[in-house]
Amino acid sequence: MQIKSYEEKYRDQLIKLVLGVQQDEFGVAITLDDQPDLKDISNHYMNGLGHFWVAVQDDKVVGTIGVLFLENGNVAIRKLFTDAEYRGKEYQTGQKLLDTLEAFCIENGKKSIYLGTTDKFKAAHRFYEKNAYDEINKTDLPVDFHVLAVDSKFYQKNIV
Repeated sequence: MQIKSYEEKYRDQLIKLVLGVQQDEFGVAITLDDQPDLKDISNHYMNGLGHFWVAVQDDKVVGTIGVLFLENGNVAIRKLFTDAEYRGKEYQTGQKLLDTLEAFCIENGKKSIYLGTTDKFKAAHRFYEKNAYDEINKTDLPVDFHVLAVDSKFYQKNIV
């Protein structure tokens, strides 16, 4: 498996993976139209705004993660999703994606990472906590953190 910077050729596979996890696997009431960033990854995450990566196995997108730069050295994780077949210790897809994002943030002088998730993603909560992310209150988020409608649980990690 390889972790690669996003390219347009991965767009359709990425959308299918994210929507499949959200809607089919977890029953989250969210559509593609609710997530304009998925339709235009390059203009939402690249060009100095942050970055986006895909995990690829045999030309198949099996994981995604994005980071958006916020003010004051803060960043927001977005779209950390892995194909159900590529989760867990054997592949460590999520771990590799998160490690890549954290290294990128450190290289770019960032201080704190924030994220929001739905209360339905129990395994994701354990994953973040195992990676030294602390649960925080919504009121503790940076003012420029965009809370999504489905976000009900929030985490933060200092990286400096």
